[in-house]
Amino acid sequence: MLMTSLISLTESLAQQTDALLAAAADPTQLLALASAGVAALLVVVSAFVKTMIPLRWLAVASNVGFIVYGLVHPVPLMVALHAVLLPVNLWRVWQMIGLTRRVAATADARQMEIWLRPYMRSRHYKPGSMVFAVGDTAERLYFVASGDVELPEVGRILSAGQMFGEIAFFAPGRKRSSSARCLSDCTLLSIDEATFNELVYQNPDFGLAVVRLIAGRLSNDVIRLQQQGRQSQKTAST
Repeated sequence: MLMTSLISLTESLAQQTDALLAAAADPTQLLALASAGVAALLVVVSAFVKTMIPLRWLAVASNVGFIVYGLVHPVPLMVALHAVLLPVNLWRVWQMIGLTRRVAATADARQMEIWLRPYMRSRHYKPGSMVFAVGDTAERLYFVASGDVELPEVGRILSAGQMFGEIAFFAPGRKRSSSARCLSDCTLLSIDEATFNELVYQNPDFGLAVVRLIAGRLSNDVIRLQQQGRQSQKTAST
């Protein structure tokens, strides 16, 4: 019984070896095997890649490898699967490269609002409408498309092109430290937390750009409060 199994295993290995040698002698078969081997290796490598653009390029290359193998042998299901995945991965690569370039060129909130617009939802608010209140959980980040928005607790009035509500995304507990109220008819653009987190994950430069804007805004607030303090001291001394 054992001897029969060993003989069968030996014959099977011999057949597979002959098949591989025959494939190696045929350039087309060799190309198919090499494509499948490289594609499989890329799938393994992608498990260790942490950033999205290289990961998508690995996916594109593996799609091409499996398509070549599936066409030569042929394996219609493999070809169909990777023929569907290939344009999806190429589209996502194009999106993320474009996002990276736009982030690199971003200097202020107005520019960020322009390239974030495809990911955002537009909503109209009447005068006096509350966008959010102090203590609310931060679920969306906002841009003013038109109108004026007041942040009463910090004494700021925002106009078109300005971003607000982003600080709470990074605050402990993600609670709003100020309310937001529309002073006029307003159109606000907003992006939800899930989309925001996806963009940060896919492109860390996006998160850095937002952090830079937050840091700049906090610095301006500190300067403004210092100026108000000096002005108050001058008024008190006179």
